[in-house]
Amino acid sequence: MKYRVLETPIGGLLLARDAAGLRLIHFAVAVGADLKVGPYVKPNWRRDDDAFDDVASQLTEYFAGRRQRFELPLAPEGTPFQQRVWSALLDVPYGETISYGELAARIGRRSASRAVGLANGSNPLPIVIPCHRVIGSNGTLTGYGGGLAIKERLLALERGARRLFDSR
Repeated sequence: MKYRVLETPIGGLLLARDAAGLRLIHFAVAVGADLKVGPYVKPNWRRDDDAFDDVASQLTEYFAGRRQRFELPLAPEGTPFQQRVWSALLDVPYGETISYGELAARIGRRSASRAVGLANGSNPLPIVIPCHRVIGSNGTLTGYGGGLAIKERLLALERGARRLFDSR
């Protein structure tokens, strides 16, 4: 497994991939000038910043408001149910949101909104698999691995409010 830490307008992102594709995007925690990435980086992982040029380029385009869909080899690990949820997330249009119930209906499991929520929360590739586009049925923002402030910023970016990223 290769990894890289990429600085972005929402903070550091730990990226991991192998020959199958991108496996992990994790919100890294800043600690002084360093980014805290353990315990996510395993002893057998190798840092290789050059192996992520495509990911870095596409994320940079996304944060600049120039990319709406990622074109990367993805290889998230999860159960068949999680894979169905994550696949359905890829079909949620840029700049739009849906509820957990709507997402459950899209995968043919109308009564499984809680299970969909758990699968959404287990998404190992946030941003690229846009779990931030899922909101509560009453329109409120609900949990996000990077925190609600980041979820709000991502949704604002997708709605055209780039100034939130330019002010950083």
